[in-house]
Amino acid sequence: MTEFQPETEAELAGLIREAGAQGGGFAIRGGGTRAGLAAEGAARLSTVGLSGISLYEPGALTLVVRAGTPLAEVEAALASEGQVLPFEPWDARALTGRTGTPTIGGVVATNASGPRRIQAGACRDSMIGIRFVDGTGAVVKNGGRVMKNVTGLDLVKLLAGSHGTLGVITEVAFKLLPGPAATASVVFDGLSAEEAVGAMTAALGTPFQVSAAAHLPAGAGEASATLLRLEGLAGSVAYRSGELARALRRFGMARVVEGPGDWPAIRDAARLGGSDGAVWRISAKPTDGARVAARLGPAEVMLDWGGGLIWALAPEDFDLRAALGGVPGHATLVRAGAEARARWGVFHPEPPPVAAIAAGLRARFDPKGVLNPGLMAPHDPVPA
Repeated sequence: MTEFQPETEAELAGLIREAGAQGGGFAIRGGGTRAGLAAEGAARLSTVGLSGISLYEPGALTLVVRAGTPLAEVEAALASEGQVLPFEPWDARALTGRTGTPTIGGVVATNASGPRRIQAGACRDSMIGIRFVDGTGAVVKNGGRVMKNVTGLDLVKLLAGSHGTLGVITEVAFKLLPGPAATASVVFDGLSAEEAVGAMTAALGTPFQVSAAAHLPAGAGEASATLLRLEGLAGSVAYRSGELARALRRFGMARVVEGPGDWPAIRDAARLGGSDGAVWRISAKPTDGARVAARLGPAEVMLDWGGGLIWALAPEDFDLRAALGGVPGHATLVRAGAEARARWGVFHPEPPPVAAIAAGLRARFDPKGVLNPGLMAPHDPVPA
């Protein structure tokens, strides 16, 4: 398959204008770490040539970076100054089995947000500026390089999670946070999903600043584990973890684990990556987490975001969306074979009013359907 790799924003804009004039389209590709999220039948357009940190001001807690920059390069630069991306982006490779390199543009295009989302917000909440090329080949800039700016239409947040269907991101500005000096987890063993959601909800309602809350099911001879993470200065973390364990004593005796522990693997849902089946990422109300888990029968389920994010490993012929019934939320198919992707579709069907808005936005930003054609189009499940 033909692949284009522009080195400049102007070259990228020219390629898109030419494709529009010839009736062609591009499957937008970052580091190639996500399976099943590329438009079929289109030439590949890679952003990895648009790489490098444009501006980093540690004192102002701001970063401007080009879209093709490897995420590891960004995190290393921030770590050297004791800073982090607030939203703790997750790495899809453990689930997809891909060997590519995550890029910051791919993180933004998928709004990839990890366990700290419950405290610091999603990727889109850390973005303060963006540059992209829309489907007509026009270069668009929105937002700025400082935290206080008047942006008008908030295209910064609109592009986050658009999967390359509204524009090809070329540069992003972020606000940052100081990295935590210490980390500890308060862990309860043996709780059911319902008990775990109760414990996580209670923990998030305390003043002890829980930065992540997850529940791992029992497996491989181990009991289930419900983990509540605290971050900050060492003395503060030690005090808050002890107080949190005491405040939640009605859920059982907790143990305190110092250090990052299992959180990188929880962030990436790594335990679901080594088994056959379809992997789904379900967003729901945190208080519905146990209700969702109970409906997924044959699936192996993990809970994150206090119960608001449910990872599920299920047989590829299992109609997971139908099993959710009337539970509010949406399910995205993260990993599956071609037959399952064709049958279920990657993205959750949108309610008609939302679908109409989405279609209108795509028509405005990409009137000729050049960018990831058909990727987020409405999809009806194929009958068995």
